[in-house]
Amino acid sequence: MSEPLRVLMVEDQQDLRELIGQALQDFGIEIHTADDGPAALRLMQDPGGFDVVFSDISMPNGMSGVELSEHVADVLPKARIILASGYARSQLPPLPEHVEFLPKPYRLRQLVTLLQSPVTPC
Repeated sequence: MSEPLRVLMVEDQQDLRELIGQALQDFGIEIHTADDGPAALRLMQDPGGFDVVFSDISMPNGMSGVELSEHVADVLPKARIILASGYARSQLPPLPEHVEFLPKPYRLRQLVTLLQSPVTPC
């Protein structure tokens, strides 16, 4: 049996973080959560790493999802990075080439499919 997909989800809204986190676990995904970029950076130091880091772009405490993606690329170079936002792509700053984008609102099945799919370019 293959190991479950290890995902770090960074979401500042606690109810959404808990709801999506539980739903992803129900799909057999090993989920770890953080409420902001600095907390995510601390979790990335733990052994085992993550296959995917999934984050909102607009985050509190001085670090956006885009800034977090730059740290992920350095600390976890093999991890996929998926950023989500309720803003249209044209309203966002340019995203790094290695980042995948998921527009909000999204459906759970849409997120699961993206998490489980091979890497796709932006």
